[in-house]
Amino acid sequence: MTDRERKTGSDPAPRAAGDEGLESPSSHASGSGPLTSGAPRVIDKRERGESTLDEQLESAKREAAEHLDDLLRLKAEFENYRKRVVKEQIALVERASQQLVERLMPVLDNFELALIAADRTKDYDSLVRGVEIVYGELMDLLHREGLQKIEALGKPFDPTQHEAVLEVGDGPAEGDPVVAEVVRNGYTLKGKVLRPAMVKVVRR
Repeated sequence: MTDRERKTGSDPAPRAAGDEGLESPSSHASGSGPLTSGAPRVIDKRERGESTLDEQLESAKREAAEHLDDLLRLKAEFENYRKRVVKEQIALVERASQQLVERLMPVLDNFELALIAADRTKDYDSLVRGVEIVYGELMDLLHREGLQKIEALGKPFDPTQHEAVLEVGDGPAEGDPVVAEVVRNGYTLKGKVLRPAMVKVVRR
């Protein structure tokens, strides 16, 4: 310091131009000053992530509810369809049974007439003839429905059409079984065995 400066007591040299904008490092650390006011805002990414998860969860819930509604609707439609099919099948069977019974009614009428005539005349021969006529009508009707009697007498034993109840005769043990007697007639309906013929067999 010069003698002049001591005499006047003036301050040291003024700051250079532009020094006013400089700040000490301590001001930055405290968060005060112009740099602090212009600092970028920090976004918590966790908050954004939670929001996205909530939206995805709500979307998944809506989709699940829509799928559940679709399934319930399909289930109801299928149940209605099943009931309708069962109802139609029952109605079809009932109509078929009704038609068969209607065709059997004339046979029933003839049976009644035969019984009445036999009771009035006490004629055994007339009763037999009447029963034979009615039996023929009944068999003719059943034939038209596809019923056929299994011809078994004298035929080789066939386990798919015959049911052996007894073996008769003294034929060889290794011989082939043949139907010797029909105990009860068997029938097929439209080519399918409805009831096998009950027979006695003999080996020949």
